Amino acid sequence: MTNILCVRSRLVVLCFLCLLPVLPGCGPDKKAPQADKSVPVTVVAVVREDVDYTLGAVGNVVPLASVEIKSRVGGIIEEQLVVNGQDVRKGDLLFRIDPRSFDLAVLEAEARLARDRAHLVKARENLRRYSTLRDMNVVAQQQYDDTYAEATALENTIRLNEATLAQSRLDREYAAITAPISGRVGIIQVNEGNVIKANDDRTLCVINQIRPINISFALPERFLGEVMDRLAQGEMSVEVTPSGSQTGPVTARLAAVDNAVDTATGTIRLLAAYHNDDNRLWPGQFARVDLTLRTIDDALLLPTRAVMQGLGGSYVYVIRPDASDPAAGVAEARDVVSAHILGERTVVSAGVAEGELVVLDGQVSLAPGAKVSIRKASPDAMGAAVVSGTAPPAAKAQGTAQ
Repeated sequence: MTNILCVRSRLVVLCFLCLLPVLPGCGPDKKAPQADKSVPVTVVAVVREDVDYTLGAVGNVVPLASVEIKSRVGGIIEEQLVVNGQDVRKGDLLFRIDPRSFDLAVLEAEARLARDRAHLVKARENLRRYSTLRDMNVVAQQQYDDTYAEATALENTIRLNEATLAQSRLDREYAAITAPISGRVGIIQVNEGNVIKANDDRTLCVINQIRPINISFALPERFLGEVMDRLAQGEMSVEVTPSGSQTGPVTARLAAVDNAVDTATGTIRLLAAYHNDDNRLWPGQFARVDLTLRTIDDALLLPTRAVMQGLGGSYVYVIRPDASDPAAGVAEARDVVSAHILGERTVVSAGVAEGELVVLDGQVSLAPGAKVSIRKASPDAMGAAVVSGTAPPAAKAQGTAQ
């Protein structure tokens, strides 16, 4: 029993000796002070320059005129004188319907008219004789009245036959189907040998006038007054970029403003006109439309994505650089007044000054007074955030209002 107690005592002493090197670490730990963590952010400088105030919209290319070609008379299409996609001029012959039945109708109407004219000559001679005999009391009044009625009826019949002859001649003219406008023919819907009916609903082809051509688009009604004021000062240019274009926009002119606001959508419809000699625009095509209203001189510009929205309105994080370390700074939340949003750039009227650094990326990790490590935006990032396409310093910047 004594031996067991001795062994246990020795084990306890041995364990205590093993723990001696570890015990100093169990006391109060005096750590070396750590440097405050800084938030990495990307910044861009506020710039001041002239910028075009532009309204953007999605438009639809529409022909200046569009006509569905239909036949006004029936018959067999004897000749097709136009092909798919052909350019035609007003008056060009498109189709010819077999004219023989119309020629016969004209001959028949002419013959009837000639016959009735001959009868009228005889009726008038009889009326003249009966008038003389009546005055001599040789014939009864009834005979004179019958002769007078016959002559009058023939006169009316002749007028009817003249109208029938005119209609027959007109139908013969309609057998030659011509282009009512100049333009481009679409896909032909009939061919030679097809039988068509008079005033048939079937369309033979469609002619669209595409030179010049129109672009229809709509703007919110709140811009109507400014558009009308600007239009009163002179012609307005419109930049039109067709869908899928690889060659950039074309310059059209504002041609018309609709006479009423659409109450269902709260928009006003406008038309722009383009000469389209280069066939850049095609009916039915969608296009991006940019209408420049005015130029904002000396505008303070910063990236739209740098502007945050809070309970008190719009604000940005402005970085105050550290004098001792250009790559470090302190974040400051600054309220700003956004005057216009021009696509990827925003015009501010108050809150920041030219040259100040605003945070472009990393705002979500910031709080007022937070220390930051500054990363300048790359030229590509600056171009994408500040302007769509880098413009020369002397050129006016452009943006699209939203």
